[in-house]
Amino acid sequence: MPFIIGKKLKMSQIWKEEKVIPVTPIFVSKMVITQVKTKEKDGYEAAQAGFDETKKKLKKPQTGHLKSAGNFRKLKEFKSAGTDIKVGDELTLDQFKEGEKVKVSGLSKGRGFQGVVKRHGFHGGPKSHGQKDKHRSPGSIGATAPQRVMPGRKMAGRMGQERTTIKNLVIANIDKEKNIIYLRGAVPGMRGAFVEIKK
Repeated sequence: MPFIIGKKLKMSQIWKEEKVIPVTPIFVSKMVITQVKTKEKDGYEAAQAGFDETKKKLKKPQTGHLKSAGNFRKLKEFKSAGTDIKVGDELTLDQFKEGEKVKVSGLSKGRGFQGVVKRHGFHGGPKSHGQKDKHRSPGSIGATAPQRVMPGRKMAGRMGQERTTIKNLVIANIDKEKNIIYLRGAVPGMRGAFVEIKK
């Protein structure tokens, strides 16, 4: 299955046939197969790829594991496409073509601890009838009988930083010289966040 990991750069736009297309450029660095897992040895078939290459010294176990592939800070496992994958094979942008639809996954922007109005879209309490400083409060959170808050209740809490997937994003352009793929539309995550691109 065609698969690659890249770093989100920013939101931008490109001109195509006198039309402005909103795009997200994603930089794809060197990505190499570091391990191939088989049913006989590991109980399932998968491939592990290393990305985000670094010149810094890694911890000893990781250095031994990556001896034949390269010096990578991050590893990612994915379902292998067959038996022709070998350790040391490089994953490049040649797997993708302009105009194809892809699925992009990544962590959404973290927004910290938020109240119910921002987190769940609550309207808040009324602005009159003796209410004071209650315009953004959640209101009642349960009945008297259970004497506890039921699981799943929408309340204030940490918002964002969740795995998000967007399907059917069109590849607007591929710059193989700069290793940048331009996806039409928005992609989850902040600038500099890693995203997975799959067909």
